[in-house]
Amino acid sequence: MSWWENAVGYEVYLRSFADGNDDGIGDFAGLTSRLGYLADLGIDIVWVTPFYPSPLADFGYDVSDHRAIDPIYGSMEDFDRFVAAAHDHGLRVVIDVVPNHSSSEHAFFRSALEDGPGSEHWDFYVWRDPAPDGGPPNNWLSFFGGSAWTLVPKWDKYYMHLFLPEQPDLNWANPRVRDDFVAILQFWKARGVDGFRIDVAHSLVEDAEYRDNPVEESKTGTVAVGDDFDAFDHIYDYDQAGVVDIFRRWKRQLGPETLLLGEVYITEPDKIVRYISEGRLDRSFFFGLNRIKWDPVEFAALIREACDAMTHGWSWVQGSHDESRAVTRFGGGAEGWERAMALWVAMMGLPGTPFLYQGEELGLEDGEVAPEDMVDPVGVDNPEKGRDPCRTPMPWTATQHNGFSSTEPWLRCAPRSEEETVEAQLADPHSRLSKMRELIRVRGETTDRRAGALRWIDSPQGTLAFARDGVAHVANLTDEDVMVSVGEGWDQLFSTGGPVLRIGADVRLASRSGIILGRSTTN
Repeated sequence: MSWWENAVGYEVYLRSFADGNDDGIGDFAGLTSRLGYLADLGIDIVWVTPFYPSPLADFGYDVSDHRAIDPIYGSMEDFDRFVAAAHDHGLRVVIDVVPNHSSSEHAFFRSALEDGPGSEHWDFYVWRDPAPDGGPPNNWLSFFGGSAWTLVPKWDKYYMHLFLPEQPDLNWANPRVRDDFVAILQFWKARGVDGFRIDVAHSLVEDAEYRDNPVEESKTGTVAVGDDFDAFDHIYDYDQAGVVDIFRRWKRQLGPETLLLGEVYITEPDKIVRYISEGRLDRSFFFGLNRIKWDPVEFAALIREACDAMTHGWSWVQGSHDESRAVTRFGGGAEGWERAMALWVAMMGLPGTPFLYQGEELGLEDGEVAPEDMVDPVGVDNPEKGRDPCRTPMPWTATQHNGFSSTEPWLRCAPRSEEETVEAQLADPHSRLSKMRELIRVRGETTDRRAGALRWIDSPQGTLAFARDGVAHVANLTDEDVMVSVGEGWDQLFSTGGPVLRIGADVRLASRSGIILGRSTTN
């Protein structure tokens, strides 16, 4: 069995987790000083967002050197100390790799711009001739808006960028790019890294003919098609067959004990299956719930669909550094937290590897960031879509800047209340943090009892109920009390509320609640 099979992961957004040198930016020294907190939480994997040198056009996802540490996060020695300390705490380390693109400040791209077609690094990137009218080569759009092509007049060529113009796409049809990235992964593995989270793992390969994407007919009457990313059916710029070959090679080179975790941002579960199998990626995040409004019936149906499509291979998440926090999306306040916890009861029992995003254990909602303080490139142009509110600094204490730093943090925001801080919640046995720690502990204690296949239990719409050998999870996502027949011989191991009413083989769950049951030792 792989070491990640029963693990619980935790995403650290490094800039906002803990500041170790009081410059207002989270770093490896700060993260290392908080590893005890993560170990006590009960997690097994620490995933760290990009820390490489970067001009920060997309806050680290525009990498200018894949084999170095940006000085704002510390030195290579600081990184090594972090990895060693994490291992001492029994934690595995997963780092972000960004293989789809580099920064426009990367030495290879600067060389290509300077030396032109046929030069040493020209084919490290995707270049195309202008269309007959002089415009972009096709109708592909950047995920961040506008054309996915930028013209370099000096060479009368367009380069492709599926994200910002400052993030030129690497050319994965070039064997030298493939060789270089294997060497990058081996470099970090040699420093003790246990696995890699692969950014936009579905988009490394494009259609060889660079054909126009068709417009989705269902949307043509409701949107302005010209510059609307979601109005197109992305059949040529994403999810191409050849991408799996890249991951096959990575798995061969890195070995079975290195976790390959894909950000395969495709919402149809049946399309992700081919990425996850022996010799390919080990896990893919399930993003089916991350950008839709709360709907108990739809949420339950999507999770069942995902499990039916792929029995193993999911990493279950409710949020990340890329979208509004789950408690906010789920209604906010006590209602949002109760919904999130009911959903976590299911996610902690399903086959796969759940990942918390930092602060979810505290039940944090989005932070308050004034429009003039937005720094995310998405939010600067459209504050309502900005990602800054989910990236505000971690609230450790009720002191200045919530104990994150003694100086003004990199992201200006309103302070969190005392009740939201780690310090206050650690002191309260009934806090949200205490409840999450209990849930993770029960998951760990029932590992052997969850070894079997998933068996769904009949339950009302908007609920999830299933058993795996000697443990059962029941989650009521609805706003009404429900009855679920689980059968005789179960003891309550965990509840998001208190004791659950049992009536023979039935259990009565309050609205927005969840329970874990174990086979009675007396049966």
